Amino acid sequence: WVDQMQKELVTLADTATAEKNLYTVEQNDAEELVARAARNIEQLLRKRSAALEKLATAAENFQMEHQWKDEFEVMDTKMQTEKTCISTWIASSICKFYVYFKEDPSFKRLTDYNHTAVHVPTDIYDGATIVLNELNWTKALEDVFRKNREDDPTLLWQVFGSATGLARYYPASPWMDARKTPSKIDLYDVRRRPWYIQGAASPKDMLILVDASGSVSGLTLKLIRTSVSEMLETLSDDDYVNVVYFNTRVKKTACFDHLVQANVRNKKLLKDAVQNITILFDMDCCYGFDLMMVINKFLVYFLSQAILEKYNADKKALQCELLAFIYIPSIGAIRINTQEYLDVLGRPMVLADKQAKQVQWTNVYLDALELGLVITGTLPVFNKTKTRDDRNGENQLILGVMAIDVSLLDIKKLTPRFTIGPNGYYFAIDPNGYVLLHPNLQPKNPKFQEPVTLDFLDAELENDIKVKIRRMMIDGEIGERTIQTLVKTQDERYIDRGVRTYTWAPVNGTDYRCFFMCSKAMETIQLERFDEFGYTYIAPREYCKDLKLSPNNTQFLLDFNEYIDRNTPDSCEDGIVARFVATDGGITRVYPRSAGEDWTENPETYESSFYKRTLDNEIYIFTAPSFTSKFSERLMYVYGFCAWGSSVWSGTEPILLSAFGRHPNPTVKLFISFILQHVDCVILDDGGFLLMSNQDEYITLIGQFFGEVDPVLMINLVNTSLYSFNKTYDYQSVCDPEKDNKAAAGPRSIYVPTIADLLSIGWWASSASADEDIPDAMFKESCITEQTQYFFDNEERSYSGVLDCGNCSRMYRAEKLPNANLVFLITDAKATCLSCDPRPLRQAEQPSVGPDPCELAQNPRYRKGPDVCFDNNENVISLCQFLSGFHQNYASCTDSKHCWLPALPL
Repeated sequence: WVDQMQKELVTLADTATAEKNLYTVEQNDAEELVARAARNIEQLLRKRSAALEKLATAAENFQMEHQWKDEFEVMDTKMQTEKTCISTWIASSICKFYVYFKEDPSFKRLTDYNHTAVHVPTDIYDGATIVLNELNWTKALEDVFRKNREDDPTLLWQVFGSATGLARYYPASPWMDARKTPSKIDLYDVRRRPWYIQGAASPKDMLILVDASGSVSGLTLKLIRTSVSEMLETLSDDDYVNVVYFNTRVKKTACFDHLVQANVRNKKLLKDAVQNITILFDMDCCYGFDLMMVINKFLVYFLSQAILEKYNADKKALQCELLAFIYIPSIGAIRINTQEYLDVLGRPMVLADKQAKQVQWTNVYLDALELGLVITGTLPVFNKTKTRDDRNGENQLILGVMAIDVSLLDIKKLTPRFTIGPNGYYFAIDPNGYVLLHPNLQPKNPKFQEPVTLDFLDAELENDIKVKIRRMMIDGEIGERTIQTLVKTQDERYIDRGVRTYTWAPVNGTDYRCFFMCSKAMETIQLERFDEFGYTYIAPREYCKDLKLSPNNTQFLLDFNEYIDRNTPDSCEDGIVARFVATDGGITRVYPRSAGEDWTENPETYESSFYKRTLDNEIYIFTAPSFTSKFSERLMYVYGFCAWGSSVWSGTEPILLSAFGRHPNPTVKLFISFILQHVDCVILDDGGFLLMSNQDEYITLIGQFFGEVDPVLMINLVNTSLYSFNKTYDYQSVCDPEKDNKAAAGPRSIYVPTIADLLSIGWWASSASADEDIPDAMFKESCITEQTQYFFDNEERSYSGVLDCGNCSRMYRAEKLPNANLVFLITDAKATCLSCDPRPLRQAEQPSVGPDPCELAQNPRYRKGPDVCFDNNENVISLCQFLSGFHQNYASCTDSKHCWLPALPL
């Protein structure tokens, strides 16, 4: 009976207080989290794919029903133009009508959902017959665009890119926003966009041969070099390429012995190498070409007129033997003509029809209309009209590519963030190993010409286990792996050791793989009740004797705040100027108020370096503000952080961080009272940054990397293993453009400005008075930077040694402080021995050439090629009727799944 009564009473009390109903604690299930995220992403992309299929089918039907007009009367042209402008906004001179735009929060620009818009490249005549015909039949797409948005209001840009360069997009929006970039030059051509190139042709292997015989020199050589560079820009990461040149024999331009992946780094190396091709002036023009005609036909030739005169005596011999020809008469024709080969590669896809109608998703890139980072789904649109010239009545032309954008922010919304801890995150990779959604995917270049490609192993600190995880991810396996790894901090100044659990699963219907990474077994606290029921009574006590009540509540609160500040004990004892608490819920409270007014840390704790770093360490973390900050800030503050857990969280995760110190503190007072000019006493943190010193000259250097303060000593600390280091590369950086070296001997080659150069000069000249409105990054170019992080890599506490500089030496002793990330150094003063002072040891980010691409090409990272390739087809017609001065012969791919062409004997 007693036990029963006790049980019932306890149950009654628990029910009445409802204490356990105020919150629930749930263990995060990593497998369920990643599976749910993969399903959500799959549903999003499936909706976009369905919309794409509707658009592609409709476009083919509209084009078949269209009655082509060879000529337009003046009145017809005017009516066509007026009708087009009423229903569209054409970013060209033929449109004189304006539609009414409204600011749209989704697109962050002016839009009009009642119309579509059309963009025509500046180097295409917008009154041409083919342009006017395409304007006519593509108008019908407007209703399909609008219907898609009615079915799914979250749709972003819907675009049809034509093979002629015309692009119709929905919703309508001014191509150039005069409010933001009033003088921006328009060099956009839809056919040069990564998504168009990917959708218009199958992945391909391309070997480019350059004529370097005596018949090539001057302007012809410049034409060839520029044409090769432009052609390389039409290749994507699914393609393989190499460039060689020939005169007496075939020679490689770069260090590659075989075809290499056409990624950004390899293409840049090849473009630079092409500029160094040397011409053999006394060599017969056609000897090398005779040799290459025997070796392989999967080639792209850039030849002089002399070779064509030999092989083209009857005006058809070379044309009929090969598949396609392109004539490049001048610099101005390079940009358009070098991309016409995509029409040739599209023919096997057109003949494959439904087999080629597969939605492809691009790499991440910056949207041209300022949506930020996006991926794009593409579908080719084929010409289904029957023509008399075709052998079997089938047309072999590709009309263009249909595309729909998906913002990375929209995908990110499908992955919860604040229930997985500050060090946890979701990301995804594609078959090339490139990431999207990763927190380290932060391109600094605002220009949209290049895709944003960041490999998983470059986004994180690489190790052998991550290489294996990456391979399993690409292969579409489902798995989970817990590893101990090095972790770079948010501010990229430090490296910690942490335990990370990776969980991954495929996103069905796509080539993407979704992953979830968490630092530890995370728990989620969910508050269940926020309501307060009933009345609240406060005992009528005199809590504040010196505080007088006021009938005005506002005045009372002001008096109360003043009372608290006046009666709070001075918190500056022992050098502490402020205390703060930061929580997992995103709340940071700083005390006293005067310190909070100068608070510069990120209020988002999940993006704060001090908060995230403390979770990986069970010791006190001290750090100084960055040396780039103001001197007054660096002089005043040295931060100290500690963490502890709550009983609700069972001690598994810290929710509070505290302590914010001031310089000088008791330790520094000891330094100051014991100043010896011939002895340096310093305290460094685990990243090698200076925190405290007894020398006045070092006070202004607090926060600076010690390798720049005392290089000899820092190098010795590394050599004795007090510090280990890890060098990392940032492939998303921007640098100042390189200046060409000018020598007295004159230029190495003739520079012929392109149309883009001339237009750009006009743009910069017209914008010179408004430089303050142009972001600094716009004047920079993409580059690679390297940075070195230092860290404690062993448990040894004491170190000592002698710095021998020949005619003088310095003794030092180092001791790590227990339960802290600090080391105390005492050494003979730097000024006592300067004979072996080397150049400063840099830790900060600096430009770099990066890892050797030649070595990387010998052992490339694992990738998964396309499942289907569209090779040459016996029904593809020969274009014998084409005349040419330059000629190119193309192959879509070989029989291998990744379209790899066997190495040639170069």
